[in-house]
Amino acid sequence: MPQCVVIADDLTGANATGVLLKKMDYQAYTVMNSERIEPSAISDCDCVLYPTDSRGVDSQIAYDRVQSICELLKDDEVKVYSKRIDSTLRGNLGSETDAMLDCLGEDYVAIVAPCFPSSGRIVIGGYMLVNGLPLHKTDIAIDPKTPVKVSEAAVLFKEQSKYQVSSIYMKDMMHGVHYLSYLLNTYVAEGSRIIVCDCVTQEDLDLIADAVIASKLKTVAVDPGVFTATLARKLIVPTERETKSRILAVVGSVNPHTQKQMEELWLSQKTYNVFVKTQELLEDEGRRKAEIERVVREILSKCSRNVVSTVTGDGIYPENRIDFKPYMERYGATMDEVTGLINSGLAEITYRIFKEEPSFRGLYTSGGDVTVSVCERFQTAGLSLADEVLPLAAYGQFLKGEFEGVHIITKGGSQGGSDAINRCITYLREKLYI
Repeated sequence: MPQCVVIADDLTGANATGVLLKKMDYQAYTVMNSERIEPSAISDCDCVLYPTDSRGVDSQIAYDRVQSICELLKDDEVKVYSKRIDSTLRGNLGSETDAMLDCLGEDYVAIVAPCFPSSGRIVIGGYMLVNGLPLHKTDIAIDPKTPVKVSEAAVLFKEQSKYQVSSIYMKDMMHGVHYLSYLLNTYVAEGSRIIVCDCVTQEDLDLIADAVIASKLKTVAVDPGVFTATLARKLIVPTERETKSRILAVVGSVNPHTQKQMEELWLSQKTYNVFVKTQELLEDEGRRKAEIERVVREILSKCSRNVVSTVTGDGIYPENRIDFKPYMERYGATMDEVTGLINSGLAEITYRIFKEEPSFRGLYTSGGDVTVSVCERFQTAGLSLADEVLPLAAYGQFLKGEFEGVHIITKGGSQGGSDAINRCITYLREKLYI
């Protein structure tokens, strides 16, 4: 049976959430006919999504539809229940949330985290902003079917729900997971069954999810999909399936943009990362070989459970940056020659992973010098370029050699916004059908 149940108020919302879950390797089914739902039909999926087409209907009709589907899909094996709502708070937020709480029982509470950072939807100080504008100052206020004239998310739930509503603000979240967990339990003990949270970034969603888990409360995630995906990532292990292709990202750039891009990738997709102790690659041959072996073994030991693995130089964080002068003096070498030892070490790690695990068919490299070293170690004749993924990020395949046909995206470390590497990895997944 599915471990995640998402009840959405419309089909596009259900599918959008399903895509987020699919990106994290979950098998997600959208079901549209309750009369045709049979346990055998959904037994092999991790997440089931059901759209009730209830955003613009009478609140009681919406309640009845959601309660009926929740009754049908609830199961002891479910670890994440979600009420998918519109990213601009349109529709029957309160009655649909009430329906799930009533169906699941009085020990469940709703955690509302309605932000969608990549779409410019955030909640700060209790107010929803859309691309920087208060919700009531956007076109949503004059939506012909379901207008929203209030920007305070908690107010909308108070107006529509029969249950007590509390709020958690950014000032509360600054105190960390344990305080937030305490606050959740306190509000529930005081009678609240709906708790609306400020959220601006993916980090905020992770914090809220960690606090929910620490609180041990039984919860329904109420959000436009990103918080649901965050909770699922922390609570559900994807059903093991044969993976035809895997992706390795190799990052040697120390540009500050790269740090932000990698952190967004790690938050957005299920990945397994190993940091390379780059200084070890500059020491004697024994220590260099030992570090290469450590990283290769660790990636290979975990790759069966991960479509995307990342190998990252620890210099991505400033406190790990190396003073190259002592090594230049020790080896009588130039700066380029010393940094070349790091690049060739990363290339050797990459080569051995691909050599020992043929399912790795996609490669992302960040930093021009690392890319050159990787191509030299793979002894490819060149790259057959096929597309521009985003400005200064090129997609192609290896030409000739032992690894001909391997899909590769190369990008400079300083290029692109915070989502650049995430977009590149997503592009590779689409090309490899994973």
